[in-house]
Amino acid sequence: MKSFSIIVEKKINKFNKSIFVPGDKSISIRYFFLASQAYGLSRAKGILEESGDILSSIKALTKLGVRIVKKKKTWFVRGMGLSSLKTRNNLSIDCGNSGTLSRFLLSILSTYAHRIRIYGDHTLNKRPMDRIMNPLEKIGAFFQTKKKVNRTLPCYITGSEMPINIKHEEKIGSGQIVGGLILASLNCPGISTIKIQKNKRSRDHTERMLKFAGARIKVKKFKNYNLISIEGQKDFKAFNLSVGGDFSSASFFIVLTLLSKNSQLKIKSVNLNPTRLGALKILKKMGGKITLKNIRSQCGERIGDIIIKSSNLKPINCPASIVPFAIDEMPLIFLAASFSNGVSIFKGCRELEMKESRRLSLMNKMLNQIGIRTKLIDRDSIKIYGNPNLNLNNRTYRIQTAYDHRLSMVGIILGLTFPGGKIIVEDCNSIATSFPNFLNLMKQLGAKYEIIK
Repeated sequence: MKSFSIIVEKKINKFNKSIFVPGDKSISIRYFFLASQAYGLSRAKGILEESGDILSSIKALTKLGVRIVKKKKTWFVRGMGLSSLKTRNNLSIDCGNSGTLSRFLLSILSTYAHRIRIYGDHTLNKRPMDRIMNPLEKIGAFFQTKKKVNRTLPCYITGSEMPINIKHEEKIGSGQIVGGLILASLNCPGISTIKIQKNKRSRDHTERMLKFAGARIKVKKFKNYNLISIEGQKDFKAFNLSVGGDFSSASFFIVLTLLSKNSQLKIKSVNLNPTRLGALKILKKMGGKITLKNIRSQCGERIGDIIIKSSNLKPINCPASIVPFAIDEMPLIFLAASFSNGVSIFKGCRELEMKESRRLSLMNKMLNQIGIRTKLIDRDSIKIYGNPNLNLNNRTYRIQTAYDHRLSMVGIILGLTFPGGKIIVEDCNSIATSFPNFLNLMKQLGAKYEIIK
């Protein structure tokens, strides 16, 4: 897709609407992987469609022999059970921009004894892969990369025909790592375990979906840690799934509503997994008027409606312990803090530098650019001096996004909420990675913008 920019010159008018956001990206990707390992025909509705990450996942699994078909609004996956992927030496698989896909592929291929090349686009090829390669080496996988330390894609992986079961302690706080190791453990003999310290817990969609599918997985919760146990080499049956709306996608509209005067929004049927709601906790502590209604259980996940009203936000001293549960939404929260009347501090944000871009550094730059004073501390914490009365004074600001889909969307929200200037957000084609209809939904709320190709 050719690059394009978005120009925003007018603040959004007040609105009172109800919307749906598209299906959860994390759950959608996991569905295709887990259904490929199940035995039989799985069905899923509500899958995030037209997303670059989802399309890359489907292409990758299809290349490995998985039959995936869409009929009307249902996605069918014909799984042939564990160890059923069709691999061969020197097979090459493109992961596009998806960190989840790349780490899941490395994990699932760690028990296949062929030499396979895994690569991505220019941004994915910069992201750290030691965090998944190191534990996979312990079960017998071999990786060939250009660098010996701080390894990245592209790489060649040769899996083990006789893998050793996993004994891992998670020290990063990444749902991608935990999910990947669970995928690998399905094909390992005996009982594999993943110990997750309380302050390193992250999204648990993989565990929930496997439980829902009837796989042999247990999660025990202790005072200071969780322990995941997986009995490997035990087939599980196909399953039917209904995917709720993506909370990370909903968060853009949550913050937009909070920052827009005299506005109210209802976002229907959103996934409200407790490990994804850190942003809600932070925004509510800042005085955000947010309520949850119609909460119910759906296919192992918690679903409900989110009601948001315009709010005058106050500053916050945000502890590091809550950041892993809001990691994708932190750039938006930084923007919200810019509207607060006081100084906010966010600690434990180092993981933001390991995402599609250096999100902590780039958000710091974005806010400085429009006149919000900040202080970046050791690439781990940020202090934001909020200014709810900031006016952009008819100046033009060109926002660099480093081809990061979330920063592109944050830039657009910034342009719709801060008055008095012109915001040009570059490389917005990246939005299709996670939220293809973002601009259309914004238009439904009355947002006005111009697309320049």
